[in-house]
Amino acid sequence: MVRTQSIFLCCFFAVAGVPAPAETLHLKNGRTIWADSARENGTRIEYEVGENTFAIPKSLVDHIDAGGVPPEYSTGSGGSKSTDIAAPSAELRIANNVYALVLHDGKVDTDALAKLEKESTPDNAAAGYFLAGRHEIEQGNTKAARSYYESALRLQPENAILLAHYTVLLLRAGATREGLASAEHAVRVAPDSADAHAVLGAAQYASDRTKEAIQSWKRSLALRADPGVERLLAKAQKDATAEESFSENQSSHFTLRFEGRQTSESLRRAILSTLESQYDELAQTLGASPRDSVTVILYTNQAFFDVTQAPSWTGALNDGKMRIPVSGLDSLTPDLARVLKHELAHSFINYISRGRCPQWLHEGIAQMVEPRNLMGRGQRLAQLFQAQRAIPYNMLEGGFMSLSSVEAGVAYDESLAAVEYIQETYGMSDVQRILQRMADGSTPEAALRATVHSGYRELETEVGKFLASKYGA
Repeated sequence: MVRTQSIFLCCFFAVAGVPAPAETLHLKNGRTIWADSARENGTRIEYEVGENTFAIPKSLVDHIDAGGVPPEYSTGSGGSKSTDIAAPSAELRIANNVYALVLHDGKVDTDALAKLEKESTPDNAAAGYFLAGRHEIEQGNTKAARSYYESALRLQPENAILLAHYTVLLLRAGATREGLASAEHAVRVAPDSADAHAVLGAAQYASDRTKEAIQSWKRSLALRADPGVERLLAKAQKDATAEESFSENQSSHFTLRFEGRQTSESLRRAILSTLESQYDELAQTLGASPRDSVTVILYTNQAFFDVTQAPSWTGALNDGKMRIPVSGLDSLTPDLARVLKHELAHSFINYISRGRCPQWLHEGIAQMVEPRNLMGRGQRLAQLFQAQRAIPYNMLEGGFMSLSSVEAGVAYDESLAAVEYIQETYGMSDVQRILQRMADGSTPEAALRATVHSGYRELETEVGKFLASKYGA
């Protein structure tokens, strides 16, 4: 997502985005923090996330609840539409003895799984592999989860419940083509399954087959009411209505959609030519490139905000499609070229990380490759870090869509500062390695520790020093 302006707010605020919470902190400004644990300490609330401890003034907190489920990584900017999936409600029946055999001390017992497949029924063995896969998903290990699900399907290839869960895993990992094939198989096996039609709709939508997705989601809702599917259907219908009269051009790596009266042919040619050049540059910079064609939609300003429901400070958006407002433009400007490269970078990042990249890293990389820098803002940001008033990076893992323009300005600049620090200190190869480690299942903080040897707390300290050295404090 590109923002239209950058404004500083030298104060603390919170956004969502950490896994496996035990406490949910509800702030008076409407925002939420998910933490492993939280406690009062005088005038502060201290809370722990992983190995780090953070604190905020008690006066900012409305109340604290036990439990809660954090959001997936952002789907607003930089995230993939394939993560907009209503998870299947049906689960395999798993006998208690299978639970006891497969999981020990929070780990999968692979020997027990092999023994279960050899000595028990195919139903029990498939359930064991499904249980192992679900456990690995909870641990963030997508690669291992996929292997376990595929073992379960080897034993029960016509099991619609397995197919639905496998489809969701594939789509969230960015394997759109495989996900579509799995979803179509699920519907053939169980034509009256609401889950099967729901995941088929998700696969079709991620494959840019919006009209088919609408029909699949309607069929799912006819079989069973589901608020999640209703939201996805409403979004897809809004997309379809906005693009009803659109035309389409294609190039090697892009599908460009546009409303003919709003853009000139010369502008469209320039956009596609620029995107192809930027595609080659980003492939070299980031070390990989998306397999599927990237969809780019040109809007009037009003149509852009009607479809995306984005905040007013948003200049463009990538939710799996690059959505670009171009009202009033009849030629490619330097600003538009930077917007295109920023949004295209999100497609690359999402592909490379398999949809697991946190928002601060998404936006930091996308800004860096525009290219954008912190000149004129670096000193004030250094002062923010020096005063220990910067936003903790673990709280910038989730999306920025709900932020005000002032809050977003801080979030974007901190994101760029972190990526500048990593790139200038360790090199672009380590940025690539961080993305790859997350693709393989590492949490963002674990990926940082394995590459630049810093968790979030150390990263904040080092970024503060980097800013002070480069821009002064």
